Amino acid sequence: MNEYVQFAKDIYQLTGIDLTSYKEAQMKRRLTSLYEKKGFGSFYGYFQELKRNDLLLLEFLDRMTINVSEFYRNCKRWEVLEKKIMPELASKNHKLKIWSAACSTGEEPYTLAMITRELGLLPPQLIATDLDSNVIARARLGLYPERSIKEVPEHVKNQYFKIQADSYEVKEDIKKMVQFQKHNLLSDSYGKEYDLIVCRNVLIYFTEEAKERIYLKFSQSLKSGGYLFVGSTEQIFHPDRYGFESAETFFYRKN
Repeated sequence: MNEYVQFAKDIYQLTGIDLTSYKEAQMKRRLTSLYEKKGFGSFYGYFQELKRNDLLLLEFLDRMTINVSEFYRNCKRWEVLEKKIMPELASKNHKLKIWSAACSTGEEPYTLAMITRELGLLPPQLIATDLDSNVIARARLGLYPERSIKEVPEHVKNQYFKIQADSYEVKEDIKKMVQFQKHNLLSDSYGKEYDLIVCRNVLIYFTEEAKERIYLKFSQSLKSGGYLFVGSTEQIFHPDRYGFESAETFFYRKN
């Protein structure tokens, strides 16, 4: 078997990332350059070290998945969610249903899981979706570099991560709280009866027409009194068009 083909199979078993979804010639050149720079002479030798070395694996993952996110990104907004929004929702519904839409590499849904734990709430139905299968595979691994956790409170970091020299892995009980699924915001159907939808720093890349369709679908997916939490560059200027009212900065309540 071709050495690169075997490497792709091994990587899929180790991480869930499917290298065959990329153009082979380009990816093979990119990864050959990467392993040679690290002092390896073959894909086989490189893979053997990837299995042992989390820092090397993180570097490989960064090369494969360019999505960049952080835990507790814009932490003041997460404080509002934790101290005001979540307790309000939990007072109405004992078990929350939450959707992290366009979840990237998993920092956002894992943050949501950690917050529900910190509040002592019943484990929610927590669904996280993204268009990119390889990004979802990386999210399921739950392995992150230090830059991803710079906003995480120290006690949360110590409680919910396995901390190694240069990497941070989300603990298994938090990983198990999140259901990762593939989903296209533009073409796939949306679930119903959510208490909270979190979709941040994504819709800035869509046309105004597409954003309007998505906001309307989000509204239809929320329970009455449910919340949509958007990113810091995604203020909705006419929330009433979609059945929302502005509740807090970047939080919209369904009427």
